[in-house]
Amino acid sequence: MTKSIIYKMRWFLVVVLMTTNVYADTSSTTLDSLVNEVLEKNPELKFYEAQIASTKGSRKTAGLWANPEVSGSIGQKRVWNEAKELTGKGEASELSVTQTFEWPGRIGLRKAIADRDIELAELGLEQFRALLASRTKIAAYELLAARQKAAATREVADHFSALREVLVQRGQAGLTPQLETRVIEAMELNMQRKASQASLAAQAALLDLNQLRGASPDAKLSLAPMSFSFRPLEKDQGALVTLAKSNDFTVRQRAIEFKRQGFRVGLAENERLPAVSIGPSIARERAGDRERVIAVAVSAPLPLWNRNQGNIDMARAQRVQAETSLTIALREAERRVIETIAIYETKLKEMAKWQPDSIQHFKEAAELADRHYRLGAVPVSIYIELQTQYLETLEGLQETKKEALEAANQLNLLTGTNWELIDSTSGKETK
Repeated sequence: MTKSIIYKMRWFLVVVLMTTNVYADTSSTTLDSLVNEVLEKNPELKFYEAQIASTKGSRKTAGLWANPEVSGSIGQKRVWNEAKELTGKGEASELSVTQTFEWPGRIGLRKAIADRDIELAELGLEQFRALLASRTKIAAYELLAARQKAAATREVADHFSALREVLVQRGQAGLTPQLETRVIEAMELNMQRKASQASLAAQAALLDLNQLRGASPDAKLSLAPMSFSFRPLEKDQGALVTLAKSNDFTVRQRAIEFKRQGFRVGLAENERLPAVSIGPSIARERAGDRERVIAVAVSAPLPLWNRNQGNIDMARAQRVQAETSLTIALREAERRVIETIAIYETKLKEMAKWQPDSIQHFKEAAELADRHYRLGAVPVSIYIELQTQYLETLEGLQETKKEALEAANQLNLLTGTNWELIDSTSGKETK
């Protein structure tokens, strides 16, 4: 193999590696992969995972018996007769080991309360993951929409800038051309400001996404263009309300808290009865004669003044509060579902009236007005109106899709389902 062939092969490998790196750097992230990354790397997930571990530790403690207690004494014993004569002396000691036995059912109630705490912690994690997915989708759409709006606004601003330069070069005399030039200049400045605002909105959405996925704030994110389409609801309002009353996260939390408070009432009533401590006891004495006493020690408090009535009343009042909170949560879930359904269906009706290439038509009309205004066939008022309507229409369509996206995500959260109401396909945005 000659040196020239080896040299050519080396250059071929270098070109292949450079091409591979270029494609690797320019690869775009899809919405599904972005959501999966957020659900895997979001730093706040550790808080909820630690909360679950904490409640499981409390559950272990709730199921354990109290440690046995050891008590004892040691000292001197002296014995005198009736004549007050010392007849003997020696050591005296006592030792007892007792185990406290809870009243039947008390440990079970504590375990039940701890189990409800675990359910709440696990439900908190589930709710946070669902909110993360919803927030990621909305932030991703805001990023794409802001970038699209910034590009369109800069395009319009460039039209005004180029047109202003043409008018200045023409140097036409008269009041009307001078005023038109000033109007064009003012519109250029206004469009540049709107383009800057759209760029800042895109930067804010990017910062939000980087925070969600646990990345550096200045990390780059190449998000693939997506076309969002929305499906009609498959269930009627009554079925969705029924789902919300059983699956809404707030309703489920209030239901668990109500059950837990019921166990707390049972525990408070159970604690009126005293715990009993039982264990062996041994006592020895050496004062002349030797004595040894082996017995069973039993101790229990006498519930004469404190029968735990204050804690019972407090637990019952808290159960009433929990029941009220559950009722309010059910009504709130019903109201929010009905409101969200109305928003979603209204936005679907709005989008159904759109033409598939509405934005493209307005863009072409704005470019056509730009060309014919230069030729004097279009007045300045129509020219400016078409340019501004192009941007306002783009912004209005984007806002409608964002509201529909928020309503769809809210319905999934309220009903505890994961219906695919949104189709996000890679490609150019057409609506």
